Amino acid sequence: MMLENVVFEAIEIGQNASIVRSVKTSDVIGFAALTGDCNPIHLNEEYAKNTRFHGVVAHGMWTAAHISALIGTRLPGPGSIYLSQELKFVAPVMIGDIITTKVTVIDKDFEHGVITLDCQCTNQKKQEVVFGIATILAPKEKQYVDVNTPVIEAFDKIS
Repeated sequence: MMLENVVFEAIEIGQNASIVRSVKTSDVIGFAALTGDCNPIHLNEEYAKNTRFHGVVAHGMWTAAHISALIGTRLPGPGSIYLSQELKFVAPVMIGDIITTKVTVIDKDFEHGVITLDCQCTNQKKQEVVFGIATILAPKEKQYVDVNTPVIEAFDKIS
């Protein structure tokens, strides 16, 4: 896949990018394996059904990671440097949910080359599940980068 960035000068207030992902069991298992977060609310159906969510929920940071994915691959894309992120987790993300992640430019600091992004993740019911603000040092030079998307295989079954 070819990635193309958006340089600071070309970024406009109101500009946005989004991605849509369906939450699979294998995503949750893979995220637990990568991070070491093996909280049973994410991995054990019997345990999870006795919680306030009545089932397995995806890690909040799995959802938030899609904000990082948008920033690193689309807006501004390669060459971006994440400076800060504030997040609020307001609703659970369940297996099978379809999550739309959107970032929108809300400010540009011309002196420092920094942009501020409004970040929002919503489910298929248009319910907000995560939101926040990110500050990003935007790239100054145009880049085109060819990348191979890694694939991790995991079973779509939770114990």
